[in-house]
Amino acid sequence: MQEEKSKQENTLESEENMQNIKDFGMTDIQNSRGKIHCLSIVGQVEGHMLLPSQNKSTKYEHVIPLLVSVEQDERIDGMLVVLNTIGGDVEAGLAIAEMIAGMTKPTVSLVLGGGHSIGVPLAVSAKRSFIVPSASMTIHPVRMNGTVIGVPQTYEYFNKMQERVVNFVVKNAKIQKECFTELMMKTGEIANDVGCIVLGEEAVRLGLIDEVGGIDVALECLYGMIEEKKKEKEQN
Repeated sequence: MQEEKSKQENTLESEENMQNIKDFGMTDIQNSRGKIHCLSIVGQVEGHMLLPSQNKSTKYEHVIPLLVSVEQDERIDGMLVVLNTIGGDVEAGLAIAEMIAGMTKPTVSLVLGGGHSIGVPLAVSAKRSFIVPSASMTIHPVRMNGTVIGVPQTYEYFNKMQERVVNFVVKNAKIQKECFTELMMKTGEIANDVGCIVLGEEAVRLGLIDEVGGIDVALECLYGMIEEKKKEKEQN
């Protein structure tokens, strides 16, 4: 009877995972080394305004409560954040990044394809960050769509928002503030814009990302962090 109940629970959990993959690109993985949650941040990070239906997007109103759930769920040991994003809403992206950075559970990020614009703070928000050699990251100043009022207050607003992004990246990565600002203001690399694009190994050399590696290395690092966390609990 107990075995049949356990099989039913596993079947329900499997079906729920498949639905989460389909709806949100998220899933839980469990094995003998622990249970981890995989969060995908793909396409464009959606903020307060709805994006067109044909856009691939990551909705912050889905991700933020999910992060609270992962942090509080005693069954989940750690989280893997997989990024392939073009960026998006600055405040929504920063909100998600701050949530990840504030988690007590082991977190590892992996940049695949691209971690552009607000994807940079998201990539460095985990306790350990990885990037594949072929991935790229675009670093540029804060931009805004729509009507911009040409007054000093608008400049101050842009300046403060940009400072928030810079300070977060510098706090959570090994890159120096002067170096990151210089990359952000670089000219001649991006058509009709300032900024630059860095590839996998260069991102590590600059101190933006911790290590070059794929899914195997990222998972091994995460499981290692989980084991250390379990040992700390046992000692206490």
